[in-house]
Amino acid sequence: MNAKEFDQKFDDGEEDIIEMLDLSKAKRPFSTQKRLTIDLPIWMIELIDREANRLGVTPQTIIQTSLTEHLATIKP
Repeated sequence: MNAKEFDQKFDDGEEDIIEMLDLSKAKRPFSTQKRLTIDLPIWMIELIDREANRLGVTPQTIIQTSLTEHLATIKP
């Protein structure tokens, strides 16, 4: 099957295309992680912890989400 036929099947929704893919070599772009250590004032850490508890997530999730939302506003 060529790319055009594959795209058409996807667009038409006529069948589950996931079965047509070889996911053994699939990679998520930019998914490699690198550890970053930062120093934050206590008041900021307390606010992050409070928000994490309120939402039932980890403080790391709050920080990652906040950074993602901020960086999404930056024009390349």
